[in-house]
Amino acid sequence: MKKIKKAVIPVAGYGTRFLPYTKAVPKAMLPIINKPAIQIITEEVINSGITDILFVVGYKHDVIESHFSKSNELDRVLLEQAKTELYDAIKYPETMARITFATQTELNGTAKAIETAKNFINGEPFAILFGDDVMYNKEVPVIKQLIDVYNETGKTVIGCKNVTKEEVTMYASVEYDYQEGKVYNATKITEKPKLEDVKSTISPLGRYVVTPDVFDKIKQLKPGKNGEYQFTDALDMIAKEGNCKALVFDGIRYDMGNRLGYLKANIEFGLRDEDLSQELKDYLKNLLENI
Repeated sequence: MKKIKKAVIPVAGYGTRFLPYTKAVPKAMLPIINKPAIQIITEEVINSGITDILFVVGYKHDVIESHFSKSNELDRVLLEQAKTELYDAIKYPETMARITFATQTELNGTAKAIETAKNFINGEPFAILFGDDVMYNKEVPVIKQLIDVYNETGKTVIGCKNVTKEEVTMYASVEYDYQEGKVYNATKITEKPKLEDVKSTISPLGRYVVTPDVFDKIKQLKPGKNGEYQFTDALDMIAKEGNCKALVFDGIRYDMGNRLGYLKANIEFGLRDEDLSQELKDYLKNLLENI
């Protein structure tokens, strides 16, 4: 069984819920404290033992590429001013992994975004991390938890959480026939089911490890609502063949697709920051007492 060495991170969306900010800057570059979300996701990948990353980019992709590229002028200024800590911080994204880019020219669904990675994957199993989802686990990165399940089973693994029935209608539902601890044997996956049709509150949340046959499944897809090809539908095919596991992972998920999720991420990452934690706690306590 081949090891997971590659990851695909789709970040091609317009980020309409963060307009007007995302008119000029991709949503993946939203900062959490002083790091863009895309770097935090990339750190999750490399801390899980993955060495090669493909970003599927679209609108304003040059900003993302710049973050992971050399910046000679800024390098010079920081070195001249002996700001070595800042210099190291901006150099790190350049060398943290082998990074390449592919452009999704037509934004026609998550499945098509994944399909652009076919040549990069070259027949290997791989990880997928959607840019809307920032995860936190101090001990074991979330995508590493999925990799461990893949290494045990050899099957596609979906990262999930138990959510409310109402939340399932905004995400997707994973049905299953049995479970072993936090690992479920998936039998059906439904994209944004109607409330009355929800049979499981296990829902996929932006982390996957998939076998390369997923590309064959994507080829068979037909467009759904708004002409989009949903990655969930390809996973449903794999599940119906008995080759899909769902892991209810340990960790906190921040939904960068909405403003509240973004605010939660900044507050909670700030509370974990040694330099900011106490001052932020004091500020929040005072603020809440005086509202």
